[in-house]
Amino acid sequence: MTRPNRRLDIVLVLGVAALMLLPWYRIEGGFFGFGWLGGFPLSPEAAPGLVQIVTHGRFWLAGVVLFLLAAGMARGMADPMRRGAMLAWAGGLGLLFLCLQGLSIGFTGWTWTVSENLFGPLADGQPSMGAGAVLSAVVFVLVFSFGLAERGVMKGDAFVVSAIALLVFLVAVFVFYPVGSMFVGAVQDFDGSFNPDGFIRNMQDPGIWSLDCVVGGARCGVAWRTLWLGIVTGLSSTLLGLAFALVATRTRFPCKKALRLLTILPIITPPFVIGLALILLFGRAGFVTQAVASLFGVEPGRWLYGLTGIWISQVLSFTPVAFLVLIGVVEGVSPSMEEASQTLRADRWRTFVKVSLPLMKPGLANAFLIGFIESMADFGNPLVLGGSHGVLSTEIFFAVVGSQNDPSRAAVLAMVLLAFTLSAFLAQRLWLSGRNFSTVTGKGDNGVHAALPRWLSTGLYAVVVPWIAFTLVVYGMILFGGFMKTWGLDNSLTLDHYVKAFSVNLSGGTVWTGVAWNSFWTTMEIALIAAPLTAAVGLLTAYLIVRQKFAGRNVFEFALMMSFAIPGTVIGVSYIMAFNLPPLEMTGTALILIACFVFRNMPVGVRGGVAAMSQLDKSLDEASLTLGAGSFRTVRRIILPLLRPAITAALVYSFVRAITSISAVIFLVSAEYNMATAYIVGLVENGEYGVAIAYSSMLIVVMLVVISGFQFLVGERRLRRDNRLAGAPRTLSPEQERTA
Repeated sequence: MTRPNRRLDIVLVLGVAALMLLPWYRIEGGFFGFGWLGGFPLSPEAAPGLVQIVTHGRFWLAGVVLFLLAAGMARGMADPMRRGAMLAWAGGLGLLFLCLQGLSIGFTGWTWTVSENLFGPLADGQPSMGAGAVLSAVVFVLVFSFGLAERGVMKGDAFVVSAIALLVFLVAVFVFYPVGSMFVGAVQDFDGSFNPDGFIRNMQDPGIWSLDCVVGGARCGVAWRTLWLGIVTGLSSTLLGLAFALVATRTRFPCKKALRLLTILPIITPPFVIGLALILLFGRAGFVTQAVASLFGVEPGRWLYGLTGIWISQVLSFTPVAFLVLIGVVEGVSPSMEEASQTLRADRWRTFVKVSLPLMKPGLANAFLIGFIESMADFGNPLVLGGSHGVLSTEIFFAVVGSQNDPSRAAVLAMVLLAFTLSAFLAQRLWLSGRNFSTVTGKGDNGVHAALPRWLSTGLYAVVVPWIAFTLVVYGMILFGGFMKTWGLDNSLTLDHYVKAFSVNLSGGTVWTGVAWNSFWTTMEIALIAAPLTAAVGLLTAYLIVRQKFAGRNVFEFALMMSFAIPGTVIGVSYIMAFNLPPLEMTGTALILIACFVFRNMPVGVRGGVAAMSQLDKSLDEASLTLGAGSFRTVRRIILPLLRPAITAALVYSFVRAITSISAVIFLVSAEYNMATAYIVGLVENGEYGVAIAYSSMLIVVMLVVISGFQFLVGERRLRRDNRLAGAPRTLSPEQERTA
């Protein structure tokens, strides 16, 4: 039996198993609960596809059987071109049919009026797709891929073709389908019928688009408030990040290592904790507020609650991220170009403005884009500090879960938010396209970076040092806030908050009695499942982008990276609208949270993998393929061991983001699967600041431990290099070299 036939046989066997051995529709108690085995295979809830057709009258599923039979018939064809064509048609049409029947038939019958007019009413509908239907979809994708490989696509490499097809399918299901459902939901009524009244009413709502603040009124609409906040936060975090990067690379600042350590703090800090720390400092009962009130006899104010407080908390959160983006860009500016400028008698200031700064434009644009998108998508800080000054993310939340219960309004607000972020994303790409900012070449460049003007260095110190002090004070509040009994009223030290959250009863067995344990274990479980999946999908995508050439590769890469520009709030709303009804019903399950984390955080794994894989010479792959190894074995044995730093980065980022994410998670959690951030938001809303900060502190410690564990498990890549130069003495004995 040839290898292509063996591959196809395995997939066809899986297709038969999907139709005969697995429940076709969704099991209410969960597939892995195995409670469905009691009614298998005859009950309507647990019956496989063939039984649904024969016994329960769901005749439309016969199309799936026919397309699978067509793939089986193709298996016997001798001509590979004809076999490939039939497999491709059977897989493609089978997948299309499976999707169309799932979308067009709901719980009570036809969901599309045109289908009912063409085929007449249905006596019964169908539930959401289950394990059998999902496995059938994957089988059709693989059959389609094998058909293309048979016809010579990607040089007949079935692994590469299948990887591309599966990634396109998954991104379509978990990124574009939810966003499309959100657009459709904006013009639908509660019963699913077309009704644009809600869309028109909300689009014309003055609360969204009002410009009263420009003409002397009370306030502008929520769209303009959010846009202004995003622009100001993006500019502020970019300028501060640039100041930090210049101090770290172009001055003699004595604490450069400590400066870099500060950058990891906001990455492992839950997004609303900085807002809580600011309340402990500047709220009505805050330390600074009470001190000023006692010293000057003034009434404590509420200035922190509003756009000012949100802006401060967001700049604290996103400036270190901008610093991480910019420090490599600042270091990458060629010293020889700056030296050439000074040789031509330009002073330090002119060299910095005319030479150094223009070469930093890509980094500045990326830093601004990150700050802008993160500000627009931020949910935790506006929820804690916004007061009556809501932004789009919080307004979307209250439209879904508040007393409004207006899905159409939530969809409209999400569309506005998505339009802002995608416009910034496209504007950045347009601004940088067609320009060359290359400063690192293969030629030697041993110059020294030009010194900054003295007055600029002094100004940078005047900004950076107070900001560092302010940041340390804020994070100090996070550390000590959990030990204060009642901040502002009773500042005595106590462990009550930690005991309430994480107490354990050891008498008669281990009982997790703390109120936080349930959400803590759920968060760890989901984050540890999502992290390796995110890394795998991201690195596989990076391999296809860097190592393979195929039609539409640039579109493929852009579509994947565009998910980075979709705010988490929009993702949350779109997932609710897409996966709350057939054909895929996942709300209230762990699966929807895992899918959200994987496809929300995937772009970072892609970019990290692309950067790391671009450094690996293609001759390594070619040598493996020449020696007879397939693409899959080459990836497993050659490429992955050399990508350990990128694997670690993808694992760490996806794990941390799964724990600290709130903007999307707040819509997707349930009583059974409640994530830590959503639970902490509930504590904040109830005024239990001490328990909330204690829980956040514990999460930070756990994240540091798990990050260290990831680094230990993945390890470091080992590159064997010959460091001996011609005529240089041997540093290792031959025996040592053999064992190195």
